[in-house]
Order: sequence, then structure tokens, then C-alpha cells
Amino acid sequence: MKIAAYLDNGRPRAGIVSPDLKSIAPVELPLAAAGFGALPLIELLAEGGTLPTTGKSVALDAVQLTAPLPRPRRNLFCVGKNYHAHAREFAGSGFDSSAKAGGDIPAHPIVFTKVPECVIGPRDSIVIPQGVSTAIDYEAELAVVIGRGGKGIRREDAMKHVWGYTIVNDVTARDWQSRHAQWDMGKSFDTFCPMGPWLVSADECDGTDTTVRCWVNGELRQDAGTRDLIFDIPTLIETLSAGITLYPGDVIATGTPVGVGIGFNPPKYLKPGDVVKIEIEGIGTIENPVT
Repeated sequence: MKIAAYLDNGRPRAGIVSPDLKSIAPVELPLAAAGFGALPLIELLAEGGTLPTTGKSVALDAVQLTAPLPRPRRNLFCVGKNYHAHAREFAGSGFDSSAKAGGDIPAHPIVFTKVPECVIGPRDSIVIPQGVSTAIDYEAELAVVIGRGGKGIRREDAMKHVWGYTIVNDVTARDWQSRHAQWDMGKSFDTFCPMGPWLVSADECDGTDTTVRCWVNGELRQDAGTRDLIFDIPTLIETLSAGITLYPGDVIATGTPVGVGIGFNPPKYLKPGDVVKIEIEGIGTIENPVT
């Protein structure tokens, strides 16, 4: 199942995307609930309910997709340095405020958050704030969407709590990330979390074994498989839920592979006019211009 959020003549809606990706069937939701995209549907399914009736399908290219979770219930959980090659790449960049504590390869997951307000749609513009930062980087990531909440979730039970997956671009102001010795601020600027194009249920995408790719202006920069994660999805869920209750609709961005802009010499930061495309096998693509 693929659940998308979109605008239909300016009205927020959520719907089920057809298997051929050519149409979308709107799900009947109150207007206030529809503004949260797929979230009320994930919550409903988590409670054991069934999806509401769908209306007449419309062509997918006739609507404007928004982020599938345009207003996440709370901050997105994100994991830093979770691919071996990227961990070494970042530790050697001089921008890694965690290197002294964790070395090149962390012993435990490095978790930070992005504020919900930084989420944008799969085709929306990443906006560089003038006079604030000139070191804007991209990070292609698989994001896990929690279906069944819980606390103290054991590793062996963790995948039962996954509803599905989506794509996020963990856009980052590298100078802010380094200057403030923590990551939340440099990761949470407005527009710094493109998401989409939809949520894909776990029975249609194996997030534990899929491929993450990123292109900037057509140049392939990142290309890796999620089997290369340092801390796999069950470990991340077990770690997060040990002291924090997870809820349906929570998002966990699992980390980015090697090939980010800071890893080049000189760095290849984003600039106005660039286009960032991310593709994850089993999910689809997002493509965001930079302004």
C-alpha cells in the first residue's frame, strides 16, 4: 500500500496510490484531519481499524503531492554516522562535533532530531537562507514510519512496529552543525526536510535490504544499500524505545551513505539552481530544486 498526501484544488487530502502509480483514490477524511496527511490513517490502522471509503480516483499527475506527513506529530528522530564509509568521511571533514566522543565509528547510535516545521513535499524547493549559511549539504536517507507504538520494544519484535517507509533528505547547514556542537539547529532550518513521495507499507518494501541513491544536477553522489547500516532498524527501534514511548506515525531517519557534499575536497555544497534527486528502491523518488 502506498499512502500519499496531496492538494486537490488547494484542499489537503490523503489517498491510496494505484499499483501502476498513475492515479490516486482519495480517502474520506474530515478537513482538519486531512491536513495531517497519512498520519490519521496510520493511527487508525494501528488501532485495528479499517481505512475509510475511497472516492473516485484522479490522475496522479493532476494533483500536487505534499509530504506524506506534512505535519508530523513531533520532531523526527534522526541517526548520524550510520554507514561505515560515511562515518569515516564525516569524521575526517573537520565538521564532526561528535568525533571526540565516538571516534570514526560510533559505539552507540547517535540520535538527534529535526523539527516538524522543516518538512516539505517531494517537489518543493529547498531554500537557502541568505546571510545565514553558505555550507548547505544534502543527505539521502531511508525513513522508517512507526505503525504500532510502544516502549521497551525488544530487537526481535521491532519490525512488528514498522508500518512502512518513506524518503527524506536530511538537509544540513554544516557550519551551524559544527559551530553549535550539536546538530538540531543546523538540521532544522525551514525547508530542510524534503519527504515523500508517499509512505510505502512494509509488505511492499524491505527497508532492511534496499538501495539509497542521490544525484545532484544529474551527477550520482550517493549509492549504497541499507545492509551497510552500522545500526540496523531493529537496533534503532530498540534503542529509541528503551526510554521514549514511540507512537504511530513517528519517523526515524536511518542515516545517510557516503558521498555528501562535505566529503569532497573542496566541499560540493548546494547552491541556488541545483536540483537534488533521491531514489530508494521499493519507494520511488523525490526531486527538489534549490533556491
